[in-house]
Amino acid sequence: MFKFLLKRLALTVPTFVALMFITFVMIRMVPGDPIEVRRGERGISPERLEMLRHEMGLDQPVWKQFLDYVWGILHGDFGTSIISKSPVLHEFLTLFPATIELTFFAMLIAVFVGVPAGVFAAARRGGIFDQTLMGIALTGYSMPIFWWGLLLVLFMSNTLHLTPVSGRVDLIKFYYPQVTGFAIIDSLLSGKPGALADVLRHLILPSIVLGTVPMAVIARMTRSSMLEVLEEDYVRTARAKGLSAWRVVGLHALRNALIPVVVSIGLQVGTLLAGAVLTENIFSWPGVGHWLTQSIARRDYPALQGGILLIATIVIIVNVLVDLTYAAINPRIRYGK
Repeated sequence: MFKFLLKRLALTVPTFVALMFITFVMIRMVPGDPIEVRRGERGISPERLEMLRHEMGLDQPVWKQFLDYVWGILHGDFGTSIISKSPVLHEFLTLFPATIELTFFAMLIAVFVGVPAGVFAAARRGGIFDQTLMGIALTGYSMPIFWWGLLLVLFMSNTLHLTPVSGRVDLIKFYYPQVTGFAIIDSLLSGKPGALADVLRHLILPSIVLGTVPMAVIARMTRSSMLEVLEEDYVRTARAKGLSAWRVVGLHALRNALIPVVVSIGLQVGTLLAGAVLTENIFSWPGVGHWLTQSIARRDYPALQGGILLIATIVIIVNVLVDLTYAAINPRIRYGK
């Protein structure tokens, strides 16, 4: 296990280097730069623009800019936002709790709906229930997030008026200080009646939209794993002993079928963080995804580079933890060999 962990950590080094290089190059392939964006502002002379370019280091060769960027990363400096003049790491840590909160509830929906759906579909293999659930799962997996989000907004918010359209809380009714950055915790700490309920109402639509694709993946993975386990000899033996069908499925089959499902759930973190970019923009959710989108429009190079690298770091860490979890829950796996 320890040798496997060392190998996985060693593999992350070239991944980080490649990611830094690709991000650095791809951002600069987009037409325009921070100076070009500022040309639209009035009262900025060409001399002032050249001074800004020098201050941002954009007058240096690209290879020199890249080396300076890598050197800063090695010293824990992810740069300073060109727009806000704040450290990128500080901005990321300020906005990331909102993204964590959204992805957490999206994953809850995906797991608590996807796993039972996959189990029931496997137990009723080939039936109408199975075909209906897997058809819905396929539709959810294929559905574009932005289209699905707009549909829910039109139906749930504009037509039925059941949920808010955007934001994390109604600041006019429930303004409270941001202590932890997590709206649920801060609403409880505020002591204002109705604040927590309002926060949960704001979470409903974004969580459903973001959790749809992972829910479909988990449902299909659970069904596939359950069908494989149900063909094992020990399951046939349990049935031969006269145990009820649901006892066989829930007690004997499900425990072993969940091993690949747990891995699939962990790997959905990357999908959730990627989907959060679109979801946060649809619902004006003040998280990292919305911040990165604004940084693209403003050509805020340090914010884009630092934000993408920090998100990738989290995804890589989660993937390593998933591999270790898989080894821990499956005794047949021996990574050390």
